[in-house]
Amino acid sequence: MKRSILLAGTAILAACASSPAKLSGLAGEPVEFFAQAPDAPSEWAASGVAGKAPKGDWLAQFNDPVMLSLVSEALTNNPTLKSRAAAVRAAEAATRSARSSGRPSLDASVSAGETSTGFATTSGSDRTNSEVYGVGLDASWELDLWGRIRASVNAAQADYTASEADLAAAELSLAAQTAIAWINLNDALAQEHVAEQTYDARDRVRLLTERRFQRGVADALDVRTARSALANAEATIAARRQITGETARYLETLLGRYPAAEIAASAELPALGPLQPEGNPALLLSRRPDIAASEARIEAAGMRAEAARLAMLPALRLTGSVSTSQAELADAFDPELIAARLVGSLIAPIFTGGRLDAQRDAAVAQAEAAVANYVSTTLSAWSEVENALAADEYLSVQEQAQARALEEARAAEDLALRNYTTSGSVTIFNLIDAQTRRLTAESQLISVRSNRATNRISYHLALGGGLPVLTASTPTTSAEAAAE
Repeated sequence: MKRSILLAGTAILAACASSPAKLSGLAGEPVEFFAQAPDAPSEWAASGVAGKAPKGDWLAQFNDPVMLSLVSEALTNNPTLKSRAAAVRAAEAATRSARSSGRPSLDASVSAGETSTGFATTSGSDRTNSEVYGVGLDASWELDLWGRIRASVNAAQADYTASEADLAAAELSLAAQTAIAWINLNDALAQEHVAEQTYDARDRVRLLTERRFQRGVADALDVRTARSALANAEATIAARRQITGETARYLETLLGRYPAAEIAASAELPALGPLQPEGNPALLLSRRPDIAASEARIEAAGMRAEAARLAMLPALRLTGSVSTSQAELADAFDPELIAARLVGSLIAPIFTGGRLDAQRDAAVAQAEAAVANYVSTTLSAWSEVENALAADEYLSVQEQAQARALEEARAAEDLALRNYTTSGSVTIFNLIDAQTRRLTAESQLISVRSNRATNRISYHLALGGGLPVLTASTPTTSAEAAAE
């Protein structure tokens, strides 16, 4: 599938297509630039299939009400998201401001003063002072002969559309970040529990070794080794608790809370089934809000390039002014009097020191950059989905293998502990090594399950998946609605 985007109504055609985009200069000379991207395949390469259109309930697969609650809280209270929403309002106001430039303007002025009339004589002064008031009205209007103002308005409207898409992307990203932070907190707490189990296991070995030493079965080296392993386990607990606290504080920051590390987690990770591929690469182009924002910015850049070109043409402006004294105050609002004093001016740039040429060239270059950014965003989006699809398959294999490794490590630990306690056929080093292997396998299994859960979230983020029904800080934007 080849995708094209219209940049400016009569000037620029830019896209991730194989045909060149053109911008006409003042004298009609074409300025060409190319933007090529691969055709969108009909299915995902990593899975070899094209799924149905994605749904907006991707959080439901985790079956975690706490996660849903946290995502809702983040969408309501996150300050960064509120900043994005304010940027949308600013862009909307800028659009209204741009529209006003094509409408007539009227300014009023009021003056007040005192005048003195008469003359001076040898016997004194014969002057009369009087107060004078005046009202003035100035009207102006530039007729949009060539469509320059219209192009500027369209550029502002495209900026507004891009800001709406940015907000939709920020909402989706925040939901994913919050869900991932919750997974990471449970991961950190589970790893902390493993560290505590490690300490308990090391402590049991220390007690056993000290008793064996008292009976003369073990030597001082065994005791020192057991105590060293116990101290290392204690240090690991402190390190794990630090990570848990930092992870909790990060999640609280996303929620707009004070980062006090007070969020309670269960240390449980979701059990996930096989990933069912959703959508296809072509559908992704119309679904992801960041791609929609890139498209809107291409249009805005093209319109600005067109406006910069048209700024080199003559402009027709109508101006009129009325000023009157207090005695003629009513005349200031007489439409016939204002119309009689209306003046039309045709203004054409002759010499600007190259300013207009430079502005046009800069606008064209910015349009080219917008097209290249669009292509880059599209390729990155495809890459993110393909990576997530492939990662889920590999992580599933890792999870199964790691579960088998943990099972074998537990059996080996039990055997080593029994032999060390009864027959003494294994050394303290063999026992500690067996414990280490079991604890490492348990920790790695937690990490793999956590990585698979966060990759599943990243997969739906890469798809541009919509948000479920949540209490968000802002209403659904037009860009998000279009993506759905």
